[in-house]
Amino acid sequence: MTKAAFSRETDLCRLFIACLPDGWIAYPETGGFDILLVRSADGFQIGVEAKLKLNAKVIAQAMEKGRWVYTLDGFQPDCRAVLVPAGVNTDLSAVCAGLGITIIRMRNLELDADGMPRWYGRRGEMVSIGGSAYSHPFEPNLPGDDVFGDWFERAPAKRITLPDWVPDVVAGDKSPVSLTPWKVKAIKIVVTLAKRGYVTRGDFKHFKINMTLWTAPHSRWLVKDGAGGWIAGPGLPDFRKQHPVNFEQIEADFEKWQPPETATQPGLFSGAA
Repeated sequence: MTKAAFSRETDLCRLFIACLPDGWIAYPETGGFDILLVRSADGFQIGVEAKLKLNAKVIAQAMEKGRWVYTLDGFQPDCRAVLVPAGVNTDLSAVCAGLGITIIRMRNLELDADGMPRWYGRRGEMVSIGGSAYSHPFEPNLPGDDVFGDWFERAPAKRITLPDWVPDVVAGDKSPVSLTPWKVKAIKIVVTLAKRGYVTRGDFKHFKINMTLWTAPHSRWLVKDGAGGWIAGPGLPDFRKQHPVNFEQIEADFEKWQPPETATQPGLFSGAA
């Protein structure tokens, strides 16, 4: 076995996600957070920002933004937290408490050959921290039915909207490739193109995505097919490479979300191009 080492925020996030107890789902790089935790039972959300040190920067990232009611009335998680390695300086803990931010301290755990924690009992409860010693993988525990002083519930007017698929991205990456709502729509356009052989303006209207970027001369993501439709151009991004897992998931659900097709050939669409 080896000891987990946190040389990057991505290492810290990966092990934290691996240690989540049953009943919690981690959405990497979602809602403006490194990790958005969601409790399956009721949709309770925790927005988490990760850092190797507890400093003003990560606190600013985790705290609520804006001063006015209309700003704070937007989509928010139930709780906010910063994730740091256990043992780092926590002189700013009082500041976090004053801002309603929980400090999650991730232990340096012993890992099995597969790079995963060695559990004692149920997953998410106790893990090996060396020899015969076991402990909770992180503190404090995530909130259950009863929330104690470690967590500060905000009772948001609206919770953060979740994507239909858990993003296949790395949490804590300094330059993440996020699975945004726009990216999901773009993948649906590309899948429709692959399935049908062409797309039309009607498809973009159906998915509520602007077509200008796709057909602009400088981008050439799509080019006219000469029959009233649009086909792949030389500049079309490889969305499958960016999101291999999510692309396959969205593609597999094609029957559920496919756009209406009112003709068998693009040339039959009046003003399609």
